[in-house]
Order: sequence, then structure tokens, then C-alpha cells
Amino acid sequence: MNLNLLTTGFSIVFAPKMFLLIIAAVFLGTLFGALPGVSATMAVTLGIPFTYGMDAVHAIAFLVAIYCASITGGGMTAILFKIPGVPSSAPTTYDGYPMAQRGEAGKALGIQLVCSSIGGIFAALCMLLLSPQLTQAALSFGPSELFAISFMGLSILTSLESGNICRTVISGLLGLLLACIGLDPLLGVPRLTFGSRMLTTGIEMIPVMIGIFAVTEVLKQTGKPAKLSADDASKAGSTKAQFPTRRELFSLRWLLLRCSALGTAIGILPGAGATIASFMCYSMEQKISKHPEKFGTGCIEGIAAPETGNNAATGGSMVPLLSLGIPGGNAAAIMMSALVLKGVTMGPLLLINQPEYLSATFASMLASNIIMIFAAILFARIFVQVLKIPYSVLGPAIIMMATIGAYSTKNASVDVILMAAAGLLGFVFVKCHLNASAMILGLVLGNICESNLRRAYTMAAGDTFLQATLSILSRPVTLIILIICVIVLLTPVLKPVIARKKTAA
Repeated sequence: MNLNLLTTGFSIVFAPKMFLLIIAAVFLGTLFGALPGVSATMAVTLGIPFTYGMDAVHAIAFLVAIYCASITGGGMTAILFKIPGVPSSAPTTYDGYPMAQRGEAGKALGIQLVCSSIGGIFAALCMLLLSPQLTQAALSFGPSELFAISFMGLSILTSLESGNICRTVISGLLGLLLACIGLDPLLGVPRLTFGSRMLTTGIEMIPVMIGIFAVTEVLKQTGKPAKLSADDASKAGSTKAQFPTRRELFSLRWLLLRCSALGTAIGILPGAGATIASFMCYSMEQKISKHPEKFGTGCIEGIAAPETGNNAATGGSMVPLLSLGIPGGNAAAIMMSALVLKGVTMGPLLLINQPEYLSATFASMLASNIIMIFAAILFARIFVQVLKIPYSVLGPAIIMMATIGAYSTKNASVDVILMAAAGLLGFVFVKCHLNASAMILGLVLGNICESNLRRAYTMAAGDTFLQATLSILSRPVTLIILIICVIVLLTPVLKPVIARKKTAA
């Protein structure tokens, strides 16, 4: 590690004025991330006006702090209200909300905050130490490898609900079908739009997620007692953030290492981002767990895996941006635009001629991941008090916040209609015992899988479909990942069959 880079970075970030700005950025990012519908990309966009009076180095440090904090903030509402503040927090609802329901919201928040910081700090260290090398590795990944990685995220479908695999797979396929609505990713031809211009842009992910998680939950709670089910925990004072014990952290040590490494690697891949990282980390840990049946019932591993992975992806997405001038995700693209407006020329020469950008980004990520623990604790105490409000007041307030979040995505009323339709669809899913999370997973990964698969076939050598397929499978990384996907996808299906045969024998 270059000592000069460290010294330069800390001298920039820990200057009194800049340090106060970093603290303000962390609070803003945590607040933006906790609000339904405000994605990490939107949080960074909202932070750009604050950078107009800064130079480029201070601006990127400020925006990075907002980016990191917004990812963490999204996990708080996912745990307390089953409303992911940002799309990458969706897997956190699987185990975070059940823990809050049984009176362990404070423990869930503590694990979420600590694991988020560990993932972010790990990614920051990787970014500083391995930035050029990791970028070259990412550039060797073509469309076929990106498809295989995206498909690996879909392999979680058979494990989301082990007792209801068939309906879960059907829900995932419905999500993939919804992802096909809109313009063809390669040809630009409208499909499944039924002549409606509103559907030409496709199904927006954020309004659907808000509807599925927020509106559906309000509809479910209307027939229950006057307060949220986590209210008993708030009366007992157990919703105050409680940091995990040394024993719990020690039991999570390998999970934290695996998810930090996987999240960083996925973040480096252009277009992958924190959402795929969180789903893949959750899927990976469920597959290798000795007790996979605990996932989805409120286990700490189900919170630690996605929160570590999505925060690690934030650092990974900065690697290609700083090394090659290629943004690793939407938020990184917004940061790049802000730097270009300030006259910064992005590319490989940036780190050679102006290494202070790398050092400032590293120091900002390191500082913000530590500061956001205390900022999030403060916000968590505020949000927890909301649980004491009668649901006759809280329910409409959640619907109002959800409506504002959906509308602010594109300032279009069609997103509010989409949110309402998704909420009703989610309620039907609950009544029909389908899996709304599987549908969301299919919707999130559908476009990514399809576009990369079709690009892979377009680029593959061969005159026939079979020849093109063999050409794609001849790439070792693609073949290995796809074999793993098939094994992961079929294991939950075949395991009960094998068990029944052994019992019969």
C-alpha cells in the first residue's frame, strides 16, 4: 500500500471543513436511502447540487459518502417496515422483518449496520490495493460471463421457499415475463405493450418494489391489530440498535469474508451493481449453509449476507471508474458526469497524473462507513418511534410516502398507477400462496440476463444455434459458472426425492 496515497487521502477527508461535509453527506445519504423509492443513484443525483462550490477531488469524496450511506440506510426500513429503501435491500426483508416481528429489531439493525461497514471497508481496501488488477480482470468478462453471473442470481428461486418450490418458480417466471415488457434491448422494437405508450419504457423496478413491499404489507396489516406487529418489541425497548456480540461476529467471520469478496467482484463488473450483489450473496450463503431452512425465518446470516454484499459492491463499482473511466453502475455514472462537468478527464491516466482522486475516494469510503454506524443508530431510533403510532394513522402515512417515492422516480403519474397495481398483485400473490420476492427477483434480473445472453449469441462464432451455444460454452469461466448454477438450481428439487428413496429403501 502506498503510504503517500493514504496520507493524501486522509489529509483531504479529515480537513475540518471537508470532514463536516462528509458527516453531512452520511446523514443525507442515510436519510435518502431510508426513504422508499429514493435509490442510491437518485441519492447521488440529489447530492450533486451541494458540490457546485467544491473542487473535483472534494466533490467525489462527498458523493461517495452519500452513495455508501444510502445503501446502508435502505436496510433500516427493510428491517423495520419490510419496505426496502433501495432495491439492493430487498433480500434484507426476508430475514430482517421476521426478526423485527418477533421482537429482535434492535439486534437485526445492529447486525445490518456492522456488516454494512465491514463490507464497505473491505471494498475500500480492495479498491486501493488492487484497482488496476481488478479492472483488467473485469474487462476480460464478456456478455456470456455476465449472463452466467446474472443467471446465478436466479438460481435462488428453488430455495426461496423450500416447501413450495413449484409456485415459487412460477412466481419467478412471471417476473421474467414482466421484464420482457417494453422495448427490445437490442432491436428497439416494442413488445408486450398492447399499443400503450406508457409501457414502452418497460416496467420500472422501483415502483413495483414499493408496491409489492409497501402497499401489499399495508393491505395485509389492515386486518390485524391497530399497530404494527413489531410494536410489542418497541414497548420493550428492544428496537434500540444492539451491536452483535463477539461470539456472533466470530460465527459470521467466513460469511463476511465471502460476501465482501463476492460483492466487490460483482461491483467491478459494469452494469452489475449492488442489487445483483445482495441477491447473489444471499443465495450463496443459503446454498452453503448447514441449516438452509432457517433462511427466511429471521436468521442473522440472512441479514449479514446481503448487507455485506451490497455495501462491498459500492467500492467495487468505483474501481473501473477510477482506473479506466468506465462507470461500474448507475451511481458511478452520475459521479462521472459530475466530474466531467468540472473538467476532469476520466481514463487510465487519471490515477497516474492525479492519484489524489483514488486516495480521496478511499479515505471518504473508509470514513463514511464508520460514521454511518452512528448516523444510522440515530435515524433508527427515530424510525423505531414510528412503530408506536396506531396503524390507522401509520398505514395511510406509509401509502403516502410510497406514492411520493414512486412518483419521484420519473415525475410521472404512470409510476403511481404501476405501484398501486403492483400492490394489488402482491396481495393476490399472498392470498394465492405465490412468492412475491421470486417475482421481484425475476423482474430485477430479467433484463440483465436477456440482454447479455442475446449479445453473447450475437458475438458467438457459428452459423447455427448449436454452434453458437458451443462457442459460448467453450469459454471456461462461463461453463464453470453455468454448471454451478444448474447444481444450485436442482439441488433443492432433487434432495427430497433422494431422501424419499432412501426412506423407502
